[in-house]
Parts: sequence; C-alpha cells; structure tokens
Amino acid sequence: MRWPSFTLKRLSTQIYLTVIVALVALVVLSSLFWRRAFEGPPVRQALQIAGELVAAGLPPATAPEPEQAAAAERLAARLGVDVALHAADGHRITGYGRALPPPPSGDDDGGFIIGRHGPAWAVPLPDGRWLIARLRHTGPPRPALRLLMFLGGLALVIGLVAWPVVRGLTRRLDQLNDGVERLGAGDLTARVEIKGRDEIARLADSLNRSAARIEELVAAHRMLLANASHELRTPLARIRMGLELIGQGTPDDRARRAALHADVAELDVLIEELLLLSRLDALDRLDVVEPVDLLALAAEEASRTPGVDVAGATVTVDGDPRLLRHLVRNIIDNAAKHGAPPIIVATARLGGMVTLSCTDAGAGVNKAQAERMFEPFARGASRGRIEGSGLGLALVRRIARRHGGDARFAPGNGERLNRLVVELPAA
Repeated sequence: MRWPSFTLKRLSTQIYLTVIVALVALVVLSSLFWRRAFEGPPVRQALQIAGELVAAGLPPATAPEPEQAAAAERLAARLGVDVALHAADGHRITGYGRALPPPPSGDDDGGFIIGRHGPAWAVPLPDGRWLIARLRHTGPPRPALRLLMFLGGLALVIGLVAWPVVRGLTRRLDQLNDGVERLGAGDLTARVEIKGRDEIARLADSLNRSAARIEELVAAHRMLLANASHELRTPLARIRMGLELIGQGTPDDRARRAALHADVAELDVLIEELLLLSRLDALDRLDVVEPVDLLALAAEEASRTPGVDVAGATVTVDGDPRLLRHLVRNIIDNAAKHGAPPIIVATARLGGMVTLSCTDAGAGVNKAQAERMFEPFARGASRGRIEGSGLGLALVRRIARRHGGDARFAPGNGERLNRLVVELPAA
C-alpha cells in the first residue's frame, strides 16, 4: 500500500489541515464560552447561597484557626471533595486532599477557576473567607492531560473521517493534472474521466472538449500537409517529362536544362522530407522494428560523400532500417553542406545507450542557436549562401526520438558546437 505524501504543496494537505485547525479553534472557543456560562448571574446567586450554607456549618471567622480547619476537614470528608479554606486576607487556613489553586484576587465573585494545580470551584463566604473545592475522581491526576487527550482523540476521529473525503476531492484534480501532462507530452487522445456535477467535473469536461478540438486541428493540419505534398508530385512529374523531351540544343540550353533538373531534384527532396516529417508526427509506433548494425549503415552512407571517415565499434540498435538510414544520411549531408572536412562519423556504446557522432572542422554553431537548429526550416549559412531546406536536422531529432533516443550538439574542438551526437537505446 502506498501512503500519500504529506506536503503543504498538496491541496489535499492544505484542506485537511484547515479542517483540523478549524476543529481546534472550535473546541477552544467552546471552552471559553462554557467558562463564561458559569459566570452569569444565576451562577453567582448559586455561589452566594452555597457560601451561606457553608458558613453556617463552619465556625465564625473570629474562631481559632485550628477549630476552623477541623470543621472544614470534617465537611470535606462528608462530601468527598478536596477542600482548601482561606482567610479574608488570602492566607490559607487549611487544606484537605490534593493541592488546589489559590482564591481569586480583587473583586472577583468566584466561580470556576483554573490555576497551577488545575481547575476548581471558588465559593465566597459572607465573612470574606474563601472555600476552594474540587470533586475527587479516579482518572488521570492532571486535568490538562485529560483535556489534551480529549482534543487529541477528537482530532483523530475527525482526521480519520475527513481524510477520505478530502483525498477523494483532490484525487480528481490529480487525474486532471495527469491528463494535462499527457496532452502536453503529445498524446492528443488523452481524456479524463468526468465524475459528479461540480466545478471539477465542468473543468474536466472543458479539458476533454479542448483536447478533442486540438486533436481535430492537428489531424487536419497533417492531412493538409500530406495532401499538399502529394499534389505537388504531379506537376513535378510533368516538368521532369517535359525536360526529357527537350533536345540538347546549344550549350546554354544544356546548362539551363541541367539547372532545371537540379531544381526539380531539390523540390522532390523537399516534398519527400515533408511527407516523412508528417508521417513521423502521425506515427504512434514504428511500423518496422529489426536489428540494425549502425556502424555498417554509417559506412554505407559515408561512401556516398567524399572526405567522410567512419570509426568506432560495431553497435546494434532495434529500429526501422529505412528511417535510421535517413537519419545517418541527413547527419552526413548536414556536415558536408555546413561544415568542413575532415568529417568523422563514429559509433560507441555507453551502458545501455549507443551514440552516433559526426564531427567536422567547420565553424559549428553557438550555444544560443543549438536548439533552434533542430526546428523545421531552420537553415544554417554556409559558403556565403543558404543551403538545404532546413528539415534535415528536424528529421534527425524526430527519428531519434521515435526510436527512444535524442539528438543534440556537443563541443568538438573549441567552444563552438561542431559535433552532432545522436543517442539511441542499444539492442
């Protein structure tokens, strides 16, 4: 069984402590009102009558103190109470039983008093003397301890009853928090259960409706992107066919024809990357998962680009071979376009993770721009002009995260970040 964590940052703890504090305040105020209730006119009249009766059974104040003490002790023994008799000037004449608090001072009319020796009743006698009395009992000797035990037991009972109610209220808030976190993590199908008809239920309903609307908008965006990319393929095919039908002609025609072929190829690559990016966003899991030798894959892709060396250990990851090949190719192409030779691709294994790094001798990127380079259409300047579509590194990070890893820039040589590192779980 997992017990809840008690911290003031939790709403359930705050509500729970509020209930307990309110209970203690109620008990304290009730005790004060109860004490005031014994100080009203009827109580004073009763104390006056009791004083007259007690004075009738005691020797007068002018009698010797031993005679007064003996009479007071006989009275206490017959009634079974603790008694203390005080003279008009306040000094104690006698005491019978356990210690009692002193009589009140000033113009106090007596009544229920609490002193160092606990609570008692102060009865004023007509001749100015005071009789302090308290009933005997067989319970705990300290009244303060009894009061503490009473408050503790009452707080325990209320606490045991209040905690399930408070926790049931805040548990629904925890479910709302979990739903928001899942939605923020990219799970657009996240919904929360609606219970009751209170404000929390209305909030849960609003969250579900908002999540459904966001899911619809993202799905429409993905569909639009996929359809637009697909529709661009048709005119590209017609342009390519028209170029094939154009004769060689003059050298200028051949140069123009070659430039058009390059533009068409670049546009075709852009569409392919847009389709792949849209597909990665729509994927819940990989379609194909099989062991892939990352070092061999890097060597194959490096052979396409001059000036790229491959080193490291043989490492294997589980994933989609086509997506991992695209990842490696984009890493090498990015280094070739924006870096400078020599370009070194290396693999290594650190614990349960596999690293694929690509280091070049280029200027790299500064720390402020490192994260932005993984955003779609974020392009780096190289050789005096802007090259690439800006989707290469975005695809690298998306593919790495789909395989349970990530991509980042790290320092290679010097302070600038000219080393791209991809971390993937080892097979």
